[in-house]
Amino acid sequence: MQREIGFKERRYIEELRILTKATALDCIIDPRFERIIYVIKKGDMGFAIGKKGENIRRLEGVLGKKVEMVEYDDMIEGFLTNIFRPAQVIQFDRDDDSKKINTLVAKRTDVGIAIGKNGSTIEKARTLMKRFYGYEVAEILVQ
Repeated sequence: MQREIGFKERRYIEELRILTKATALDCIIDPRFERIIYVIKKGDMGFAIGKKGENIRRLEGVLGKKVEMVEYDDMIEGFLTNIFRPAQVIQFDRDDDSKKINTLVAKRTDVGIAIGKNGSTIEKARTLMKRFYGYEVAEILVQ
């Protein structure tokens, strides 16, 4: 998928690189939930988070917004699992014709985690999946 990164997003990516030494592949400014979502290069998540999350807290202080990070994965299922973490995702039902994905989680409590407060996590999943793979996240189901 073709992604365009604006000036402000590039500035935020550079700020992340300076503060954490981690590489961000993409940055999304989400005004609805007043947050910045970084997509971190696979393997750099430890650098990005820092010891006990200190890099995230420092970045939030500098940027003045909530910061969320997702580790990139080349496989669509792995990327979606990373987005919904810590919810335990069991399997995906992907329809290539309609470009929709249904997600199957282990427990009923994982549905709440996957949806997030006021739907923030599911919206993050929808935005990132459309941006990176062109798929729409449809439903979250319990096994």
